[in-house]
Amino acid sequence: MSTGLDLYATLHRIVEAAVDSVPSAQRGSLLTRDGERLVHRVSVGLDDELASSPQVLADAGPASAISTLDSAESARVMAAAAWYRAHLPGASALHLVPAGAVVVLTPVRVQGQTIGVLAVEQPDGQVPSGERWARLLSLADSAGAALERRELYDDKAQAAQEVRVLEAVLNAVAARTSPHELVEMISKGIKSVQLRPQWSAVYLVLLSDPPRGGSPSRGGATDRELRIYHLPRRPPVAYWNNIRDGALVAGRSLGINVDVRTALTSAGAEVAQRAYLEEGIDRRVHGIAVSPMNPELIEPAIRRATAAGIPVVTLDTPPVDGSSAAAYIGTDNVAAGRLAGEMMARLLPHGGKIGAQAFALGSVNTVERLAGFRAAVSGASLDVQPPTEDRYNLSEAIRLSREAVEVGGIAGAFGVSAANGPFWSMAARALGRGGELKIVAFDLLTDTVAMLREGTIHAAIVQREHDMGYRAVQLLQAMALNGVEAALAGLPARAAAGRESALRFIDTGVDVVTLERTPWSLALSEYLTLDASRKATRRRRQLAQAGRPIELLVTGLNAGEEGFREARAALDAGSMVGRVLSTAGSIIVDTPSSELHGAPDVVEARGRGVHTLVGVPLLAGGAAFGVLVLESERRAACSLEELALIERVADTMAVAIENAQLVHRITERTHELEQSNRHQESLLDTIRELSSPVVPIARSILVMPIVGTMDAQRSGRFIESMLQDISERQARVVLVDVTGMAVVDAASAEHLMRAARAARLLGAEVVLVGIRPTAAQLMVEQGVDLGSVVTRSTLELGFAYALSKTGGQITYRGTSQARPL
Repeated sequence: MSTGLDLYATLHRIVEAAVDSVPSAQRGSLLTRDGERLVHRVSVGLDDELASSPQVLADAGPASAISTLDSAESARVMAAAAWYRAHLPGASALHLVPAGAVVVLTPVRVQGQTIGVLAVEQPDGQVPSGERWARLLSLADSAGAALERRELYDDKAQAAQEVRVLEAVLNAVAARTSPHELVEMISKGIKSVQLRPQWSAVYLVLLSDPPRGGSPSRGGATDRELRIYHLPRRPPVAYWNNIRDGALVAGRSLGINVDVRTALTSAGAEVAQRAYLEEGIDRRVHGIAVSPMNPELIEPAIRRATAAGIPVVTLDTPPVDGSSAAAYIGTDNVAAGRLAGEMMARLLPHGGKIGAQAFALGSVNTVERLAGFRAAVSGASLDVQPPTEDRYNLSEAIRLSREAVEVGGIAGAFGVSAANGPFWSMAARALGRGGELKIVAFDLLTDTVAMLREGTIHAAIVQREHDMGYRAVQLLQAMALNGVEAALAGLPARAAAGRESALRFIDTGVDVVTLERTPWSLALSEYLTLDASRKATRRRRQLAQAGRPIELLVTGLNAGEEGFREARAALDAGSMVGRVLSTAGSIIVDTPSSELHGAPDVVEARGRGVHTLVGVPLLAGGAAFGVLVLESERRAACSLEELALIERVADTMAVAIENAQLVHRITERTHELEQSNRHQESLLDTIRELSSPVVPIARSILVMPIVGTMDAQRSGRFIESMLQDISERQARVVLVDVTGMAVVDAASAEHLMRAARAARLLGAEVVLVGIRPTAAQLMVEQGVDLGSVVTRSTLELGFAYALSKTGGQITYRGTSQARPL
């Protein structure tokens, strides 16, 4: 019976039943249309009898071979040797096919269209009729129904994933997403939506100068420079980004500051994460949430925080036994592992060996998931092999997976950590066991989405990481407001190593996801819709705010930008990229035969085995400022319908890039203006200092010349400077020289009178000197009264007055007499 859990097993049973229904038959296969080609979905008896490479079984020749079956009402047959030559190219043991053997061809139809063929070898050349032919038709109908059901679920999943990808790109418009993150998002997103093209590479090409409303793609193209962004193959970041986003959403809803710090998954990351905690403790944050890379290493910092009155919770990974952490927010990994084991038992009802791979075997999460998995399969004749670890090393992970699939004799594989499921799938596909090897993965990376849809991953245990970040911030805010004990009241204790611990636990739960809905799982399309709905609900939710400033620290992991390649190259107008930029239109290139077969980038791609090359422009104001480039090793890999999807993604991507470039330009311009303002302010300060310096010219006598205007702001600084020098130099007379003032009017005179009154309070007298005739006339016209302030027409006369007030005298050279003043 088909449950929707394993399409490969369903189709395999159908082919086995077809072989059994034909006397003496030993070999059979199911071929289905994939674009313009046929592919082998499943086969029985071919691997042993025909020593073909597993990779050869994938391609079964042109789809036109089944067009003659559209109107078949009776059995169609074909000489077996001719059939195998056409549909198993490269098969090395055709001499083993019995002479006179035929292949009976039964059409597989979906909604009246022939989409495949059920091919069964009949060694004695007999054509089935009557009951046997009816049986084959019934089995072909069952295969068609299973494929139609799968196609319907796949269509729904594709639509949901397309919405998800476009939504992610739109979110990047609001965020300051780097080109690195954007290219990864787009590349993985397109690959998860479009399965058939099997894009081997997706990269971004941008003109170095950003669009400014002109036509950057026309004129002087050979003088332009390109920036080319290539996607690295690196550990997943979406999981950690979801934790971060959940924490930030909660912070906004609660009105508190959430400082998110991420440590790169590289050498020294564990030390860096501990440093984040130490820094948070030193600045006295109100709470800390940490996803510990190394719980033992981080524990001293947790103890120090607790001693300082700062509550700490861990998310995603539990702390060590006896930790000072107040709570763990995350998955019940034993229960999640048990769910994975139960799914594996359903996939392999007859038992078999199971491989398992994790990032790190010593991590608490891995230990608990494996314990739950083993407990679930213990009575199901499933033999779990010793697990392997890849330590976040991509090449090592792929090597271990291939080795286990090729020589380990495994029937199923458990991906204990996020990327391990896709690694198992890559190995199975490369060795011709895609779909046959039963794979249960953890988490839902975009690669996992694609592999669920193509049937090479059968189930995924999906954590709710967004909820982890959200719930952690909620709990820490409650601790900061109400106290730790009150916030923890009612939370269950976490069970660790079969016993209760003091650590409180918030189980965020998991979802079991398969492509089709089953009694034990959500359909992929349903999950994608549900996940988006959950996040939208949290974003809209307004929580009770603190009413006082609260700052929390959240620290997790990040794969960083290691391995990302940004290259620069001159724009060649004759290249495919140059053509897309100049025409602002999309191009699909068949690298061997297109009119662009001689273009330099097409020649280079062809040398890498690329058969289909696609360039889609990024547009701003009708002009192209960049190109999204996709490569596939398949011929005719991109239809017009598939191109339309890529163009929708590219249009949204263009908005995100324009936004990022605009923010960058605004940031740069703001920085330039700030620097200019600081420079101008510095110049003004210098001018002010130079325009009213304090000059001591004799004991107890100061001169303060004023140049320019005297406004309220300058008056304050003038008086402050004057009073300070009067105090420091014990001055009795201050000669304020107004010769250099532009205007001495009523307002200026009032500022000078204020200065004189302030000086008098310190026992000093202000004398105004240098009042010009025009200034004197203006002051009279405006009715300015200087009161008791002494004035002199020149600095010399003012100085003489000051000496008389201080008991000094002037001695002129060339005479022995002093002139009394």
